[in-house]
Amino acid sequence: MHIPDGFLSLPVSLILYAVVFVFWVLAFRKSRKVIGEKHVPFLAVLAAAIFGAQMLNFSLIGIGGTSGHLLGAVLAAVIFGPYGALIIMTLVLVIQALFFADGGIVVFGANVFNMGIIGAFTGYYIYLLLKKVMKKNIAIPVFISAWLSVVVASFVCSLLLALSGTVSLGRAIIAMVPIHAVIGIGEGIITLGVILFIKKTRPDLLELEKISPGGEAR
Repeated sequence: MHIPDGFLSLPVSLILYAVVFVFWVLAFRKSRKVIGEKHVPFLAVLAAAIFGAQMLNFSLIGIGGTSGHLLGAVLAAVIFGPYGALIIMTLVLVIQALFFADGGIVVFGANVFNMGIIGAFTGYYIYLLLKKVMKKNIAIPVFISAWLSVVVASFVCSLLLALSGTVSLGRAIIAMVPIHAVIGIGEGIITLGVILFIKKTRPDLLELEKISPGGEAR
């Protein structure tokens, strides 16, 4: 899902940089209310785990140069909230872009928008909605939200490629969405497994999720 340089038009890339910049400002302001000094080591470990998971790439047939992979956005969002997840995803993506040539610099804002904003915020609010319906059952909300975050992000990625004239929307969707629907199953299983493990061993970490993006207890 990492988009390389040259795959998006400059106007699309610049617009997404501007959108992401606004979210970065909000993220650093709001995350201070959720993430304390004692949580920084866990945040770093989680970022490293997501980084490792994303390094497992699957080449996409039909759009040369692009790849599919696990996301990890919902896992981060369930624990640290969507703004905290955005910070984690940004750290992961900047290291990948600068040191591993995984995703371009010009399109860095687009990759953060796609995986750090669409992936995290979409998945997080779907998780909250399903959690209200399911009450105490978090398994189904976690799995579905993690799966949908990957699928929705792949669709948005297809849309960005089409808007840039790189490939037709239909071709992009066919190449991106089905494979990510399959990858999303793995995403859901892994996310659920990690969340259930944390709930059993360190339930206090999941209490962070009870702080809304605005910093007020829900």
